[in-house]
Amino acid sequence: MATGKIAGKSNDRLYQELARALLEELASGRYPVGARLPAERDLALRYDVSRPTVREAIIALEVQGLVEVRIGSGAYVRRLPGEEDSPGFNVTAFELTEARLLFEGEAAALAATQMTEADLAEIAALVDRIAEENQDPNGTEQADRAFHLAIARATRNLAVYNTVERLWDLRATSPEAALLHEKARHANIRPVVEEHSALLQALRARDPNAARAAMRAHLSAVLDGLLFATEERALAEARKATQAKRERYARATA
Repeated sequence: MATGKIAGKSNDRLYQELARALLEELASGRYPVGARLPAERDLALRYDVSRPTVREAIIALEVQGLVEVRIGSGAYVRRLPGEEDSPGFNVTAFELTEARLLFEGEAAALAATQMTEADLAEIAALVDRIAEENQDPNGTEQADRAFHLAIARATRNLAVYNTVERLWDLRATSPEAALLHEKARHANIRPVVEEHSALLQALRARDPNAARAAMRAHLSAVLDGLLFATEERALAEARKATQAKRERYARATA
């Protein structure tokens, strides 16, 4: 059984090394089709990595159709890898959000010094649109994207705008990032209006430090949401709460 640290074996990021190690375990037949992989906490202990690293590795295998993640149950083997299989790594949702935190924090700070009243009016309207989209069960996050791009546009720096736009494009074009954001939507994790309103207020105050802090706080919360979306016990707790409600309603109507 493969055990121990995997850091330092190559120039890959940890999750990539772990994905390769898990691929080797699948190829060896250790886990047959239909078998459940060890829980993420067990894999984290076995390989001495963090649980987010395990999640990224599992997502890399899920994108290839090697495993199927059943929320609240775990990852199950869908097929065994052939000789031609090797993880094709793209930008992950965690990498993407980390990059957004760095770039969009500074974009917000710059925008605070360049804002016009028209910019502020547009951004304020987009906060309202975000709230409206959140009420629609089938709603998209187009208002959220437009909100962040409006701030980037307000920097009056095309390079900054193009960078932020590219980061948002990667949410849809990187299979790993798209998959995890889809999981977040299924977990009913949506843009938080209060966080966007706080950012709007910092921009209105023309305070670059406050705008930077508000954007970083917002994107840190986005990162937490992605972690929640892949946390096995999150749905288990939700199911427990739902069952408790059902029992309460049953008693009330008995």
